[in-house]
Amino acid sequence: QVQLVESGGGSVQAGGSLSLSCAASGYTYRTYCMGWFRQAPGKERERVATIYRRTGITNYADSVKGRFTISHNSAENTLYLQMNSLKPEDTAMYYCAAGATICASDHEYTDWGQGTQVTVSS
Repeated sequence: QVQLVESGGGSVQAGGSLSLSCAASGYTYRTYCMGWFRQAPGKERERVATIYRRTGITNYADSVKGRFTISHNSAENTLYLQMNSLKPEDTAMYYCAAGATICASDHEYTDWGQGTQVTVSS
């Protein structure tokens, strides 16, 4: 099992930037895909960005393309999400996840962090 701990959330005005981090520990060698998900009150969970660790291939939701960047530092075993040009609709609880072998298969993510809140005001 992989343990995940997010940090870096907070409040920012529209147009601003935030950087999220997710420190991973445990059986991380079994982790092929890692990703960031978000869930706003009253809305379904949304897959924001994923990265396939072996190749570095990334994938983004259309709503964040060109504004968010996912990256992974293997030496630090840390996943990052750089969020620029933030919009009020980006407001949500953001979760780090791991465990999937197919990055687009949401149900394959078996390990989840506790979440970090991002609030964007207009």
